[in-house]
This record gives sequence, structure tokens and C-alpha cells, in this order.
Amino acid sequence: MSHGNTLREAIAKPGTTPLIGVYDMYSASVAAGHYDGMFVSGFGFAASYYGLPDIGFIAWPDMMAFVQRLRGAFPRHHLLVDIDDGYVDPEVACHVVEGLERAGASGVILEDQKRPRRCGHADGKLVLPLAEYLEKLDMVLATRKDLVVVARTDATEEDDILRRAEALAATDADVILVDGVRSVEWIQRIRKVVDGKPLLFNQIAGGKSPRLSLGELTDLGVDVAIYSTPCLFAAHRAMDTALAELRLSDGRLPAAEDGQEIGVSESTRLLAQNIARHHALPAREGAGV
Repeated sequence: MSHGNTLREAIAKPGTTPLIGVYDMYSASVAAGHYDGMFVSGFGFAASYYGLPDIGFIAWPDMMAFVQRLRGAFPRHHLLVDIDDGYVDPEVACHVVEGLERAGASGVILEDQKRPRRCGHADGKLVLPLAEYLEKLDMVLATRKDLVVVARTDATEEDDILRRAEALAATDADVILVDGVRSVEWIQRIRKVVDGKPLLFNQIAGGKSPRLSLGELTDLGVDVAIYSTPCLFAAHRAMDTALAELRLSDGRLPAAEDGQEIGVSESTRLLAQNIARHHALPAREGAGV
């Protein structure tokens, strides 16, 4: 079965399917031990690969190469990929979708923002005319084979949110995402508008959306939850803390205490699993291999 159809089956099962945002191969290696679905976050990739904010700097060959490396190390995990606005042009979007499907992506998210683009939970977002976005989306849908396509709107005006969500649900897109949803009430309103089409919810620390458990999202009729930056933000905090402590100790590394410190052996064991996964059994339901 194709990677796209495997993800499609997971989404169709009862409950909310979680996909964990990863930003490099190391974060993906850690995430793979806990979850069997990953989200290739544009926010995380822009931060880790370029050291820049998520405002449109990503070049599609860089994203495609990253996904290829991920699929090589994690042959059985779901990989949902953020392709922003399809890198502006519809023709480029279609080329990227073809390449990502060949590289082993499970699905892509295509947004309706226009340049200059912003993180979905930032202020100042601008959206394309709906007809222009639908034309781009239709071209992508006609290009993909089995790849899951998530149609995303970044509309912020209330009437426009519902109008666009309803229009996206009427296409052949597999899943609908309204980014930056501000309340449970709005999740319910969007769920009603998109009718039976699968719905995706984006959770990001410090974002505009409420913090909800998977159980709460399931009760609201949400089919997929992406966690854009838990690895990136946790790494930020941990690195900052570790380096502050190193400075305070005059450069003396901390002593390992009851296995709490990560050292060479633990790191090497983690990374060695990326070789072994090619020969491992399929992942358990709800957990990484």
C-alpha cells in the first residue's frame, strides 16, 4: 500500500490521528520512538535549516531533500509535509507534489496565503482570491496519485473563514485545515460547514488556538491533529538551560546521574535505530517503531 493510502486509512479510523512536528533528522529520531506520524513543519524547517522565521524563505529543493532523508530513515512512519503556498506558482506546486510523492511523502498541506506569507498563527496574514487558490488546488489534486492533500485556509474574517472552508470541502481534497482557529466554538462551526470531510487542527505553543487533548478533539469531530513545534521549542529551552549551566560551572560538563544525562552511548543507540528500522516490524498502533 502507498504511503498516502496508509495515512488515509489512519485518518479514517475512529479518534484523532496525531502527527508530531519535526525539524531535523535528530528530532525525527526522538519523535519516532513515541508516535508513528510526523509533520514536516515549515516553521521548524525554516528555523533549523536557515535560522530564519517562517515567512517564505524555504526553497522547495531543500524541503524535498529533507523529506527524502526522512523517508529513508523512517520507512513506515506517516510523513505529512507543509509546502506553504506551493512555492508561489501552481506549476511549481505540482512539480513539488510529484517529487514529494516519489520521495515517499504521505501527504502535503497547501495553503491559500499570498506573499509575503506568515506563520499561520501570526498577525498580518493575506489570502489569495478564492478562485485563484482553488485553481492551484485543483492542479495539485490532478497531479497527485495517492498522496493525501490537505487544503488549508488562513482566512481571518469570520464570514470568509466559513465561505472558504465550505468551498474547500467541496473539492477532492482529503482533509480541510482552517489555521489559527481561536475557540472550541469555531471548531464546531467549521466542523458543521465542512460536513463529513475530515478536519485537521493545528496546535502550536503560544499560538492563537486553544490547547486541547486528543480526546477533546475527537469529541469535537477533529480527525487529525498536527503539533507543529513541540520538538523545536523543547530543544530551544533545553539547549538554553544546558549552556547557561555550563557557563555557571566554568565549562565543566555535568556528571551523569541515574541515566538522566544524554551521552555518547544513548545518542548513538538512538541514531543506530534509523538503520535498523529498515528491517523492523511495522509500528505498533499509536506508537513509533
